[in-house]
Amino acid sequence: MNKPLRRVAIFCGLLILALLVRDNWLQYVRADELNAHPKNRRVTIERYASERGNIIVDGKPITGSVDSGDEFYAYKRTYVDGPMWAPVTGYASQAFDASQIEKIEDGILTGNDDRLFFDRTLSMFTGEKKKGGDVVTTLNGAAQKAAFKGLGSKTGAVVAIEPSTGKILALASTPSYDPASFAGYHNKDSEAWNALEKDKNKPKLNRALREIYPPGSVFKVVTAAAALESGKVTDINAPTDTPEGWKIPLSTKEMVNHASGCANASLNKALEVSCNSVFAKLGDDVGQDKMVETAEKFGFNAEQFVPVRAVSSVFDKNADRGGNALSSIGQFNTATTPLQMAMVTAAIANDGKLMKPYMIDELRAPNLDVLEKTEPSELSRPVSPETAQKLQQMMENVVSNGTGGNADVNMDGVKVGGKTGTAQHGEKNAKRPYAWFISYAKTADGSPVAVAVVVEDSAGTNREDITGGGLAAPIAKAVMKAVLKGRS
Repeated sequence: MNKPLRRVAIFCGLLILALLVRDNWLQYVRADELNAHPKNRRVTIERYASERGNIIVDGKPITGSVDSGDEFYAYKRTYVDGPMWAPVTGYASQAFDASQIEKIEDGILTGNDDRLFFDRTLSMFTGEKKKGGDVVTTLNGAAQKAAFKGLGSKTGAVVAIEPSTGKILALASTPSYDPASFAGYHNKDSEAWNALEKDKNKPKLNRALREIYPPGSVFKVVTAAAALESGKVTDINAPTDTPEGWKIPLSTKEMVNHASGCANASLNKALEVSCNSVFAKLGDDVGQDKMVETAEKFGFNAEQFVPVRAVSSVFDKNADRGGNALSSIGQFNTATTPLQMAMVTAAIANDGKLMKPYMIDELRAPNLDVLEKTEPSELSRPVSPETAQKLQQMMENVVSNGTGGNADVNMDGVKVGGKTGTAQHGEKNAKRPYAWFISYAKTADGSPVAVAVVVEDSAGTNREDITGGGLAAPIAKAVMKAVLKGRS
């Protein structure tokens, strides 16, 4: 072979080698990346080539699949009571991907999870159509309905937890949306999606997990916990050394109380009538380090995964003395999700043991074999059983004699503990306040439910009528009754 031909042959050989390297690089090294690429339509087409498995509540599916009549996408997702369940399910859309449980457990629901390899292989031989597995949730249908109905036209959220296990029983957020309205791949689906994206009321926002609010007075139970755990208070009925005109540290401003009888009020009385001065001073007495430690034991300053991600609730680690005192009454930079306040309440109701919250009970194969089951697990011990019982005594007094009377379920053998909150916000507190209520119900067998409710806005309600006891407590009561009735 002469020299020029040899050079051409070497050059062609190098081209073939480069092609082989590139081909192997794409097929093996970047395979997973390309499969998951949002612009790879084959992934979406495969997702909807067969019936998706269902998301289950109380043994019944709240999702479904129908023939979409589309050339590429054989099946389209459907929902039962879509707006009520959207904060739980998320959405599965041919055009706009998926979210929440629909996204996290997509492998199970489509049948593409590695654990379903045997089912896929068997269907090839039996001729049966491929079908996805099911996601069985911990949700309680009656509690969810009570939460959603209670919120109604209000803007807000509700979270209910079973304290002994961490199972999420209700997760509601309003205003909501119907995930079926954009489940397809047509113009009407795009129009529905775009309308939701532009809606100033943010119906797609999961307020139960993804929005943080100043908690106001409901945070006082955390401050009470810190005071008891640190030994700053030992007797909840003993007077505290709190003058009526107590000044905020590093300031000449006096702490304002919206109730009478707060001068030297006991911890029990202070929670009953919600004395700002007592709890702000206790936060200062306890000190920032202990306040931060207690808040973080309850779950603050950390993301939670249920398995849907919940944003971090915040207790300021770097506030000065004045900021720490204000933080201790749920103001300043303190901000929390409804999930977080439900966790606080659940830990108190469970005698100081905080269980990890979760809303997926088990994953099932199409033949109903259990692929994975969630076992309850302890997250932390924020307070001792003795402290928890003192907090329960105080919270039950709030419902019996204080601002939380609207939450009493009036059922034989059931005690209800709670705390109201009205959180000011905006520049100079000019915006309409948020109404909060946290509560638990307790029977001889323990506490089956702890609830947190926040009402962000209630159209038509006068500002002076916006209170946790007036707006949020009745919703918590309805949710607790739904759970209690289901157990009887």
